[in-house]
This record gives sequence, structure tokens and C-alpha cells, in this order.
Amino acid sequence: MPTFRRALALVLLATGCSHMSFEKASELDTVQAYQDFLRENPEDPEATTAQGRIEGLEFDEAKRLHSVIAYKRFLETYPDAPQQQRAKSLLEGLRFNAAKEADTEAGWRQFLAEHPDGAHRDEARAKLQAAQERDVQTTTDLKRVSQLLQGEAAGARREELERKLDDESFAQARDAGKLFAYLRDFPAGAHREEVRVKLLELEVEGLLVSGLVDEAEAKVKVHPLGPKLTGFPARLARAREEQGALARTEPAARAMQAGHYLRDLEDLKRALVAPDPLDRWQAAEELGQHVSVRAVDPLLEALRTARNPLIRQNALTSLRTVLSALPAPVAGYEVAVRLESLRERASSPELYITVAALLDLSGQLEQAASQYQRVYESGGTDPVVLWRWVQLREQRKQAFSAAVAARQLAVWAQTTAREELVSAEGGVPLASARQLCAAVVDARFAAQAIARVRNEKTEFPEDMATFERTAQDAVRMAEAKLADAELLLRQQHPGVRTCADQQVTERLSQGVKERTQALQQASSAKLPKPVGTLLLELARERDPSPEVRAAAASRLAGSSPP
Repeated sequence: MPTFRRALALVLLATGCSHMSFEKASELDTVQAYQDFLRENPEDPEATTAQGRIEGLEFDEAKRLHSVIAYKRFLETYPDAPQQQRAKSLLEGLRFNAAKEADTEAGWRQFLAEHPDGAHRDEARAKLQAAQERDVQTTTDLKRVSQLLQGEAAGARREELERKLDDESFAQARDAGKLFAYLRDFPAGAHREEVRVKLLELEVEGLLVSGLVDEAEAKVKVHPLGPKLTGFPARLARAREEQGALARTEPAARAMQAGHYLRDLEDLKRALVAPDPLDRWQAAEELGQHVSVRAVDPLLEALRTARNPLIRQNALTSLRTVLSALPAPVAGYEVAVRLESLRERASSPELYITVAALLDLSGQLEQAASQYQRVYESGGTDPVVLWRWVQLREQRKQAFSAAVAARQLAVWAQTTAREELVSAEGGVPLASARQLCAAVVDARFAAQAIARVRNEKTEFPEDMATFERTAQDAVRMAEAKLADAELLLRQQHPGVRTCADQQVTERLSQGVKERTQALQQASSAKLPKPVGTLLLELARERDPSPEVRAAAASRLAGSSPP
């Protein structure tokens, strides 16, 4: 009996203590006080009351703060609280007001994603549609308009989006490539005739800056869109003035012009198919000094079809020279019109290299790299591709990658030299000697590129040492075989030119020096002032030499023109 009484007394004492703890928490009426009570008395009958009071206090605090974070924290911490619905409503109100203040399509989309069945759903949807309409009217982002179109069903709004995409694509077609893209992408576009007029203007301008004035005039006369070229009469008059200045026979006038130092363009085109590859690579080199749209196709043909790498390398270099000297819109047109014709039929290494070169020359290097890769993968080792890879990777500061390409080029040169048979009994075909010349030039180029990389810190110094030995071996092998071949060749044909022949290069270099001097002395030349000024302007704008262009620009920017 005494034991039972003692146990009962303990129970009564414990009950009384918990009651007192709850009263104490109630007096303090704080979250912390109720949490302390629950931690000490988890099974107390008042535990539910304490938990409810905690939720009430936390909700009051969330309302006091009245922020998205506060309401989100309450909802996540007390998912079963009776204030849940009220907290959600207050949170939705805050988010709705924020979306309303920003009033953007993205904001309204986010609001509806977070409160798809909220009290503000209908109003938010209306606001979203209004924001979309406003966006359609103001945006110039073609991707954005296309995205809106994808989710739009047939109807007036879709038609409005299609008109917007059409109009904005035309407005942003500021170069020939985009103009051709417009014609492809909008077969029923509202601006097709305007685009064709712009393309015709570029084509005609190319003829005018190339000195083909009569041809440009004839083309405009017979073309159905010729009357649309409203600025052509004034441009034709200017071209006639330029033509007259270039036709002056005074020595001072002739000395200022690149053409004075060059073979005729038609003669060079014939030289591109001469029997001797040396004639062909020198013709390709000189053709690049003719700043004319008529030089582009012969050089592309040489790049595409020639077997000797030096012809093709000179053709690519000359194409760059021509396109750099032509006005940028004209150069862009000449590239774009050819890319457009090749778009559907480039299916061989020869055509891949043409596409690659055109992309390369227009600055589209990423696309050009993939086309060069296609050439490399489909047609075996192409020294021209390797030669260009070395240059591109050096430009991009990819030293080791440049060295890898140079090493591959050296291997090509070494293999070519080893496989070319040179013997008195078999004779030495001219083509073989010229191929060995290409092997020597490319082996030296590769060795120089690797030497440049060796001067930099790379992750693989052992590989670089191996690359350098390979290139040096290639140079020695190619030079030795070339010396043997040219010795036999000179014995058989005493007057034959050798790989060392630099007559064209030297003549072109001398022409640059003489033109620069003539421009600097323009003020003392006995030419009518307008003629002298016009020749200076033409040299500044179209001379193939950057050095001459700079000299002409400096002369025009200096003292009063002649």
C-alpha cells in the first residue's frame, strides 16, 4: 500500500509540473517557449495546443514581414497548419503584384506556373496575352518571334507573327548572305523583290568597281529590275569619271595604278592553264593583284582543280587579296552568290575545298573548319588544308595544334619527296620537279611553324622535339631530291627556270614601291587637280596592297590634295 501511494504521488507531481510548464510557456507566449515545452513534454495533453500556438505565432511573423520568402518558409515548415490557405493567398498576392509591376511575358508565365489555379489566374492570363502582343510589336529578336510562332495556332495572331518575322528578317538582312537566306526562308515573302533589287545593286557595283562600266550599264538596261536602281545614274556617272582618270596616259597617272605593273587579266587566265606548273603558280600569285570580280572564278578554279599545292596555295592567298581590296559589300556578295550555287551540290573534295575557302575568306571560320575537315577526311592528306590549318591555329593562339598540323604537313612533304623518282635513265618530268618544289616550300613552312611553337611553353615538349626532327628531316630530303631533279632538268633543258625563280614576286614588290613613291609625289605631278585626287581615292579604296592603300590614305589626310 505505501508503494502505491508513493507512485500516485509521483504521477500527480509530474502532472502538476507539466501543467505549470505549459502555463509558463503561455505567459511568455513565444515560439521558443512553446518549443521548449514540447521538447520537455512531448506527450502532454497540451502539446497540440502548444503546436497550434507555434503555427499561429509563425504565421503572425510571416504577415509582419510580408515577403515571399517569409510566406514560403512558413508553408514549407508547417504544411498542415490551418493558416496554409491564408498564407498561400497572401503569397500569391505578393507575386501577382511583382508580376504586375514588371509586366513582362516571362514574369506572367512564371506567376501562372507557380499559381495555376490561383485567384488571380484569369487576370494573369489576360496580362500575359497583353504582354505577348506588346512583345510582338516591339521585339527585333528573330528567335523570339520564331518561338512565339511555334506555339501559335492558325488565326489572326499567327498571321501577325508571320508578318513580323518576314518584316524583321528583311530589315536585318544587311549583307548578301542574309539576303540570300531571306529568299530561301521566305519563298512567299513580302520583300522578295526588294531583296532581289539589293542583290542586283551589289552585283552591278562589283562590275563598276572592277572597271567593267559598259557591262554594268548594259546589265541594268536589260534587267527587269533595272529601273528600280534609282541611284544608278549618279553611280554610273561617278564610274565614268573613275574610268577616265584610270585611262590617263601621263606617266605620273600610270605609276599610281596597280594595273600598270601587271600582265593583263586575260593573259593571266591563260597562264593558269600553261603546261609548266611554275607558270601557273606565278599566274595565280599575280592574278590576286587584279582587284576585279573577274579574278574570283579563275582563282577558285585553280584552287579546286590544280594538282600542284603551290598553285592552290597562291590561288587562296590571291583570293584573300582580291576580296580584301574590293568594297566589303561587294566582296560579301561575290562570296555569298557562289556559296549559294554550291549549297546543294558540294559533294566532292574539290567542291568541299571551294566551300571551305569561301567561308574562310568571309570570316566564317567555324563553318570553314568543318568543311576543311571534310576535305581532309574524304580525299586523303591535302597539303593546302594542312597549310591553312597551321595559319588558322596560330591566329587562334593554339600553338600545339598548329605544331601538330605542321608536323603532318612535313610528313606529306617528306613522303612526296621520297616517292618522286629522279634518275637520268627515266628522265625528270617537269611536273615532278615542280612537285618537289612544293614539297620544299611546304617542308620549310612546317619547320618554321614548329620552330615558332618551340619558342613557347607547351604541355608536350618531348613531342615538340620529335616534330622538329621530323620537319628538319623533311626539309633535307625535299631539298636534296629537288636539287637532283633540277640538275637533270637543266642538263636536258639549259634555259629552264628553277624553283628559285622569283621574277613575278620581285616585280610585284617593286610595283608596290613605285606606286607608293608615285602617290607620295602626287602633289608635284603635272595632273589636273581633280584627276590627281580621284587617283589617290581609288588607290586608297582599291589598291591590292595594304601598304599602298595606307600611303594613299595618309596622302589624302595630309596637306591639300594635288
